[in-house]
Amino acid sequence: MKLSELKPADGARKNRKRVGRGESSGLGKTSGKGAKGQNARSGGGVRPGFEGGQMPIHRRLPKRGFVSIFKKKIATINLTDLMKYEAGSIVDEYSLRNVGLIKGQFDEIKLLGNGDVGIPLTIRLKHFSAGAKAKIEAAGGKIVESGEPVEASE
Repeated sequence: MKLSELKPADGARKNRKRVGRGESSGLGKTSGKGAKGQNARSGGGVRPGFEGGQMPIHRRLPKRGFVSIFKKKIATINLTDLMKYEAGSIVDEYSLRNVGLIKGQFDEIKLLGNGDVGIPLTIRLKHFSAGAKAKIEAAGGKIVESGEPVEASE
């Protein structure tokens, strides 16, 4: 295959609809807009959600509940996920993103105690479950609150 032989797949490129090019084209005269009326005019049409004066559906349906604008989005990681790390590694938000355990935007990260971790790790996160904390310390690991400095492990 050569660069000069490349071409798009069949049906991938389509000519645009050219309206107002004579009656025999099928889209001449009124250009597919019908005869007169608001939608036929220049700049015509109605706003999204408008139903011709009828009460719109987003106003007819009942509203329920409450959505807090202050709600925090929390990513959860289990102890089984930490088996990707080597013994003595430092686990923080940066390393979790590098390993691919966290993707997207989150306000906070919480470590949960599902599973076992058999290697000593230094965990640097803000939130833990009590079970996760106990299992990490039982495996010889260390938990550092997010604000404290982390010493390099040997």
